[in-house]
Amino acid sequence: MPWTMDDYPASLKNLDKPVKKKAIEIANAMVDEGYDEGRAIPIATNQAKEWKSNASDKEVKDFLKNDDPTKRDSNASHSNPDLIDNAEEVVPHEDGWAVQSKGSKRPSQVFDNKQDAIKRAKEIADNKGTETIIHKKDGSVQKRS
Repeated sequence: MPWTMDDYPASLKNLDKPVKKKAIEIANAMVDEGYDEGRAIPIATNQAKEWKSNASDKEVKDFLKNDDPTKRDSNASHSNPDLIDNAEEVVPHEDGWAVQSKGSKRPSQVFDNKQDAIKRAKEIADNKGTETIIHKKDGSVQKRS
């Protein structure tokens, strides 16, 4: 069962909210990828602290603005369980490039760099056993894999 902001390991209890939320997100993704929970927590905590130290105030604010997706779905990267079998898409976004399940209303992640978005979309698609659809800036399909 994935961790949420309401149910998380005790080692995260003293972290400030953005670091805790990011650590939960990272740890859930690591466990989904096969990491042992005991290894995922300290790695995710360190990565979350590093993210916070490098993130702008706007990035932190935007991150906190989005609600906790794990409260709605057992799969941390999807807000709608009906989308689990849908392809992962890389689409243009006002802040760069978004990764989202086909048919979803909002992205699971947004990247400044298209290559980073493609890499993440492929990871998610591989885990779900679905295809990846990469779009051009104009919204047309560039590549399917």
